[in-house]
Amino acid sequence: MSLDVRREGEHEFIGRNERGASVRIGRKGAPGSFSPAELLQIAAAGCAAVTAEELITRRTDAPLRVAVSADRREGASELDAVHVLFDVDLSTLTAGEREKLVEAVDRAVERLCTVSRTLKKGIPVTEDFAG
Repeated sequence: MSLDVRREGEHEFIGRNERGASVRIGRKGAPGSFSPAELLQIAAAGCAAVTAEELITRRTDAPLRVAVSADRREGASELDAVHVLFDVDLSTLTAGEREKLVEAVDRAVERLCTVSRTLKKGIPVTEDFAG
């Protein structure tokens, strides 16, 4: 898989994959772009959404939204926690059906969501220069 980030201007970058998708990256608050910390949170929410989609849509046709937030100490250069919230109307399910769905989604995300699993595990990240 080929991924890269290229500078487009001062504090402006474009991340791309080999399938032609792109995302604008900039400093926090930069118009029209995501900050790197926002992308990390979006990755966690997106991974959970992709992992749980079929489990949820098989049981309800309600719109599926996954919200995400993070805890960060003032002035800290890292996030302390990422919180993923499935925002979907499950009122058509019985209490038992809802409980089974929540358990199934939890198991699936714990077992299959690469982003959440990696964040929970904590992995080394290395930097180097080519050439």
